[in-house]
Amino acid sequence: MSQPAMQPTTAGTRVVWGLASAKLVLHLLTAGRYGIFRDEMYGLACARHLDWGYISHPPGGILITWVASHVFGESLLGLRLLPALAGSALVVLTGRVVREMGGRGFAQALAALAICVAPIYLIFDHWLMMNAFEPLIWLGCFYCVLRVVNTGEGRYWLGFGALAGLGLETKYSMVFLVMGVLIGLLLTGQRQRLGDWRLWAGLGVCGAIALPNFLWQMHRGFPFLQHLHHVAASNRDVIRKPVDFLLDQMMIMEPLTAPLWIGGVAWLLLGRQRARYGVFGWTFVVVLCAFVALRGKNYYVSPIYPIVLASGSIALEELTERLGRRWMRSAYAAALAASGLALLPLAAPVLPPGTLVRYEEALHLGPPVVFEHHDNGPLPQYFADEFGWEDMVREVARVYHSLSPADQGRATIFSNNWGDAAAVDFFGPKWGLPRAISNRDSYWDWGPRDCGGEVVIVLQTDGSGDRKHFATVEKAGHVEHPYSRRDEWYDIYLCRGLTFDFREAWPGMQKFD
Repeated sequence: MSQPAMQPTTAGTRVVWGLASAKLVLHLLTAGRYGIFRDEMYGLACARHLDWGYISHPPGGILITWVASHVFGESLLGLRLLPALAGSALVVLTGRVVREMGGRGFAQALAALAICVAPIYLIFDHWLMMNAFEPLIWLGCFYCVLRVVNTGEGRYWLGFGALAGLGLETKYSMVFLVMGVLIGLLLTGQRQRLGDWRLWAGLGVCGAIALPNFLWQMHRGFPFLQHLHHVAASNRDVIRKPVDFLLDQMMIMEPLTAPLWIGGVAWLLLGRQRARYGVFGWTFVVVLCAFVALRGKNYYVSPIYPIVLASGSIALEELTERLGRRWMRSAYAAALAASGLALLPLAAPVLPPGTLVRYEEALHLGPPVVFEHHDNGPLPQYFADEFGWEDMVREVARVYHSLSPADQGRATIFSNNWGDAAAVDFFGPKWGLPRAISNRDSYWDWGPRDCGGEVVIVLQTDGSGDRKHFATVEKAGHVEHPYSRRDEWYDIYLCRGLTFDFREAWPGMQKFD
């Protein structure tokens, strides 16, 4: 089977680089527009406790956070530089994949544009989180498979395995990509690749990279699985019915990209190149069906879309060429760009929050992505989670500094939510606060420190449960921000005289969130 001719550098390639540069500039200009995100602060807290694993996630993203904070500092621009670069690299690699699959200039530019306007990538590439790097790693894996298919050189399986291992150390969802590729090879004309020892050597490399985290999880009784079980039982996450899940894909990827990725799946599975590239189509089907069956969040599928946007752009390029309707290309690209610009404020912090609220009302549209069941106030959750943190810490500091020097020396800040604990740890040094403790997720793993329970400032409580365990409980402050999530509006309680030994009780206090 001959390899498709590699296309020379074209105007389309230059457009790809131009779009990647524009996306990078957008993220850098808006990096500090609102505030730090809840999960970013948690990531920084985890980075102060480097380990081979964490209760709710693998260690790869935390290592990236550690590097970013030490190299670029903890300013929002410094923290968000690497995810912005990852988002731009995804645009460039998507164009490169189109070229590798035989697409010409228009297909390259169109696929890159589709990546740039997708709301889910605009949202994730704004934060220093694992989600910003996941699509790039997945597409890197696909590129290695593509090179194996096009060149017959099995050495690329080693690169596939290495990237898959890094992916597993970033997010456990990588296992679905690997499973999808193996099933795709079995169901297509590429099944002879399953007999290549280098494929299995690559999977061995993947396993070796992931082994330390696997051993960490095993040693602790697989707390990640416990975390998933408790989160599912809590009804915290928004779970969609299968039809709604599929419809959601159009919103998270931008509605006008739907003809591209749907057409891309059809081109991979039914087109003339199906024997060569059908493995990617089947991988998409496997990943999509797996997350529907497992009732995953609708954005869990998002890392796989670049490969089907690439194939869909080639399909459109070929179709318009065959029909002699090349004018349709510019019309579709213009419509996609216009639609993307209209939805941009819903996915990137380009507007002041008050203006954004009015813009949402004018469009009569909700947020393109809904993560969890929360009363988020006037803003989407992903924006609401960037507001109110320093105001909260400032109020905690007021309560703390109202104590006598003796009480400050023995006071503990305890939160029933890891987000608030992480905010205290992030902003606290500025306000002279000790680090917080929490019984949630990895904060529980780090223990109660030196808390003796004599004086405890309790966050995220209504005080009723605390009255059972402390000699005195008094309301000492209040937290409220107009643009924060409504579950971040609460009273702060000052509690004294814990009636049990905090350190002895700590092992039984673990909560998952």
